Amino acid sequence: MAAAEVAHRPAGHEVKGKGRANRHVGDHGKGVDLKNAVVGKVRLRFAPEPSGYLHLGHAKAGLLNQQRAQEFKGKLIVRFDDTNPAKESNDFVVNILKDIETLGIKYDEVTYTSDYFPKLMKMAEELIIQGKAYVDDTPREQMQKERMDGIESRCRNNSTEENVKLWKEMSAGSERGLQCCLRGKLGMQHRNKSLRDPVYYRCNPIPHHRVGSSYKIYPTYDFACPVVDALEGVTHALRSSEYHDRNAQYHRIQEDMGLEKVEIHEFSRLNLVYTLLSKRKLAWFVKNRRVEGWDDPRFPTVQGVVRRGLTIEALKEFVDEQGASKNLNLMEWDKLWTVNKKKIDHVCPRHTAVIEGGRVMLTLTDGPEKPFVRIIPRHKMSEGAGQKATTYARQIWIDSVDAKSISIDEEITLMDWGNAIVKEIVKDENDCIVQLTGVLHLEGSVRTTKLKLTWLPETSELVNLSLVEFDYLITKKKVDEGEDFLDVLNENTKKEIAALGDSNMRNLQRGDVLQLERKGYFRCDVPFVRPSNPIVLFAIPDGRQRTVLKS
Repeated sequence: MAAAEVAHRPAGHEVKGKGRANRHVGDHGKGVDLKNAVVGKVRLRFAPEPSGYLHLGHAKAGLLNQQRAQEFKGKLIVRFDDTNPAKESNDFVVNILKDIETLGIKYDEVTYTSDYFPKLMKMAEELIIQGKAYVDDTPREQMQKERMDGIESRCRNNSTEENVKLWKEMSAGSERGLQCCLRGKLGMQHRNKSLRDPVYYRCNPIPHHRVGSSYKIYPTYDFACPVVDALEGVTHALRSSEYHDRNAQYHRIQEDMGLEKVEIHEFSRLNLVYTLLSKRKLAWFVKNRRVEGWDDPRFPTVQGVVRRGLTIEALKEFVDEQGASKNLNLMEWDKLWTVNKKKIDHVCPRHTAVIEGGRVMLTLTDGPEKPFVRIIPRHKMSEGAGQKATTYARQIWIDSVDAKSISIDEEITLMDWGNAIVKEIVKDENDCIVQLTGVLHLEGSVRTTKLKLTWLPETSELVNLSLVEFDYLITKKKVDEGEDFLDVLNENTKKEIAALGDSNMRNLQRGDVLQLERKGYFRCDVPFVRPSNPIVLFAIPDGRQRTVLKS
């Protein structure tokens, strides 16, 4: 056994050999095999970079890791791959842990790649001495072109002494060091371009959010990930298929370092129509104030979609249906929102709202002389939704769109009350309906009426609402490789409309999900504070119907 192999192998971790050859477990993972997996010995890691909040792609990866860990009775590490101080922050760490808790992901420990910086530097130095890595000062664009063309760098055959000297300059963050990077000497003629002498270390004088200014150089993800995976005793690395071409590089680095090989299991990346999942691109929207922040309901982040009204149960079912398939699919949001609707419809309470602009008063001439109150269920099919107080009055408000649908002498149904017959329709000089008059016909059958209308009593107890509808941030289903997402920005992504709501909505709390009868599902983002401040409700897509804001 090589000395380096002994030095770098995690304590208590066995050497791969004949004893592991036939430990394949095929009855776990819902038909998905983890190669050479041993029940009780599997060790997985979920490794987000703290450069943004978790999005749905990360959520899929995290949930799949948890599923496999549970199925094989193994361990799950949450490891922050914090190797780029220019993009990372402790705030992102805090919010990622919050997102992981929201997703219900149970883990055994939290680690950081930065914990291994001293070890990684020492190992990089060993590669230099062994002639397996070299320092290169080729300008980045030229280096990229040479890699594409399979041209060896002029620095590739530098002496060990020269490489060590330049490595020290890099470590010090000197002017000369800032011109350099460390590259692995893997081969420049490989058909797999990821093996064409990839970069292992770069200079970066920006302080790190955990270790401050202790380092001026940082390992790349491609170098640190396979090394730290092996050092932490990870048995299987679950990676999305976008990394497929870099799997050979991952294993070559482990081989060069004398580390035990970590099995790779691929799954398809989650792709959604009209959606950007690149954290770099999402950060652009935050930086340019196109959104409120990383938890904006237009964002595909965990906090964003939860704020918009997606339940974690629906997300888990959506991910579970996809499983760990390697098939690349461009998923429709409608499918996810349809699953979500099934989760919320049978439990969320029902309330009533009338759009404020153009609302029309219906006067019931034989209505109650004094308003009275009845206590009725907030959801007729769910006792758990509780009850609400409904006020019945002689004068009631209805939506203008409903008023336009009514004919004189037509019998209509007032929901949660009964039937009425409209006797008079008054219009202004612009032919707009301004008032209706009718009589109650409570003995009438609701089965015979065409119009079943929501309504609100004319009372000072009504609350002001702001109903908010969101649209996609881009106008194209899929941004093609090489295409600039800035060319397909959607300039109108948010629409607000003022409405009045029933008085029971004063009791809503932030995060409550409800249905506004005949208008759709909503999530309370800002609850009642004072009459002058509207309750803010975010429209929840249901996968099928357009809400009132798009009608």
